[in-house]
Amino acid sequence: MSEDVVISVRNLTKTYNLYDRHGDRVKETFHPFRKKYHRPFNALSDISFDVSKRESLGIIGRNGSGKSTLLQVICGILQPTSGTAGIKGKVSALLELGTGFNPEFTGRQNVYINARILGLTEKETTDRLDDILAFADIGDFIDQQVKTYSSGMMIRLAFSVIAHVDADILVIDEALAVGDVFFVQKCMRWIREFEERGVLIFVTHDLGALTSLCKRAIWLDEGRIVRHGPAKTVAESYLEAFYEDQQGVSASDTETGEELTGGNGERGAGKGKVPQVRYVDQRLKFLNHTQYRNDVRIFRFAPKGDHFGKGGVKVTEVELRDIESNSPLSHVVGGELVRLFVKCKAEKPLTNPIIGFYCRNNHGQELFGDNTYLTYKERAAMFSRGETFYAAFTFQMPVLLAGDYSITIAVAEGTPDDHIMHCWFHDALILKSFNSSVSQGLIGIPMIHIEINRSD
Repeated sequence: MSEDVVISVRNLTKTYNLYDRHGDRVKETFHPFRKKYHRPFNALSDISFDVSKRESLGIIGRNGSGKSTLLQVICGILQPTSGTAGIKGKVSALLELGTGFNPEFTGRQNVYINARILGLTEKETTDRLDDILAFADIGDFIDQQVKTYSSGMMIRLAFSVIAHVDADILVIDEALAVGDVFFVQKCMRWIREFEERGVLIFVTHDLGALTSLCKRAIWLDEGRIVRHGPAKTVAESYLEAFYEDQQGVSASDTETGEELTGGNGERGAGKGKVPQVRYVDQRLKFLNHTQYRNDVRIFRFAPKGDHFGKGGVKVTEVELRDIESNSPLSHVVGGELVRLFVKCKAEKPLTNPIIGFYCRNNHGQELFGDNTYLTYKERAAMFSRGETFYAAFTFQMPVLLAGDYSITIAVAEGTPDDHIMHCWFHDALILKSFNSSVSQGLIGIPMIHIEINRSD
């Protein structure tokens, strides 16, 4: 391994022998001619990747794809059948709920046991005990048996321990999904601080958390790497595959025949930005459209960009306009009123289509968005094949940090809970934002008035 590489996985394979009957294992062991009664199952197949210092790697995939097996091999809990997993530094892991805890012991006793497993001496644990208990914040339950704990309390205690063992590598396997929102936010703040000095391996089904916390990601399926690259592009590919599995192959694959993978094997490599909070007002119109001005675009829509869907709708134009002049905007400023136009063409008869959008930052995080189903009151609409229509969203721009952002467009038919995705268009429009005031966080609030004075 090079000096900067902390984790090096090479040609890693983990194979299990599966038996149809309990007695087959014994038969195989004592069979005079070594007859095989098992069938091999590869939980992992030829996995290779590196993780460098101060780098964060996300791992996504469906249940049974090999994510947990990979983490257990990295942590040394399982031995690979072939290949290697080299580690430099102390590993702290939060894997399955309750791992390392004895349910018959109290929380305090389990802190000492778990800390010892993670490399702390008894004295070091005692010195840090007050901080561990304060972080967990489970009160008098610390002296109750762990078997009486809720899943949330168990996660609080487990994360508190791993947060105080001075690890170089932090491995988390979906465990935070069971925590309450206040504790999860506390953990997220700690993880962001940890990323500045250590290596994070994060398994999750939450694509928003993936793009927020991780620079790179690996998508696993049936024990193999499907895609490995920037977290944003891997998350987009995974989302597309989810819809294709639910609704069939995307029309963007079958009709255009274009290869959607970049030359380096990463989908959407080099594309723009990515989506979640709602700031949209109620002035939205959803109208049958016959005439549409073809003005010069300053934020240009890329009709052959990265998209997927069943193909019943084609997005032909996306444009951000000034609310007063109706002219295209060259940049956006927090607090101003803007109108987002999304023009579509029906490729088949449609009933009650839903047009929506998300604004994303350059890390793929969802900032805000809306759709016509949520906001528009009169949803009864039918369009024949070849007919064009548009949605016009009018809203006040929040204060975004200066930089590049993107608009993702989605057009579906049905309801949010039961729909057909006709077109999901990643990065349909790239925006440039300039601060209108000093703001903190991903989205700032324009101040109407600020006052400081002496109180009586």
